[in-house]
Amino acid sequence: MLVALCATAIVVIALLWEVMLPYFERRGEARRARKAALEAGHIGDFDPGRERRAEQRARELLRSCVNEEEWEMYRDLGLIRVWGGESLDKELRGVPYAYLIYPHKPIVAYLPQTGRLLNEYCVEFPDESKPYGSSRLPDSDDVLAKWMALKGDERRLINSANMHLPGRQVDQKTIQRDIWRIGRWERERLERTRRASSGAA
Repeated sequence: MLVALCATAIVVIALLWEVMLPYFERRGEARRARKAALEAGHIGDFDPGRERRAEQRARELLRSCVNEEEWEMYRDLGLIRVWGGESLDKELRGVPYAYLIYPHKPIVAYLPQTGRLLNEYCVEFPDESKPYGSSRLPDSDDVLAKWMALKGDERRLINSANMHLPGRQVDQKTIQRDIWRIGRWERERLERTRRASSGAA
């Protein structure tokens, strides 16, 4: 009986060790990484909420820069559509192409009338001000940088970007689904606006 209890205890301890070992290894790696960063002077007081607050500030800045429709599109769908040709000819109306701006993905050019995908344009706006952590901008800052570049000098951005055929980095089915989502979103928004205006009258 005593031998059976000892054998059971040994098995339980062995199983617990197997389960807990990865946890202890992760804790040790995190402790060593933090110690190395402190010794290198990369971080002072680590703040785990820093990235979240940076994204919140970036969203507020994006909202103050883009128009109401673009902000609502980003808020609801996570992307912004920008009509092509706006920086080339301010009087241009009914432009035949548009861009989809995603955070940290290529800009996608397409034909809204047919949904045909044209190209992907890879551009990057790294955050050079950070002394530690990721060099990537917060998502909303990345979207705003692309939006500003397209609105300010579309031709220059497109000429300096790495151009690829659609589907290289952003899945074509995802893009087609997002184009469909934008169409549905616009119809619903138009219907809400129509109901609000008829209710006010």
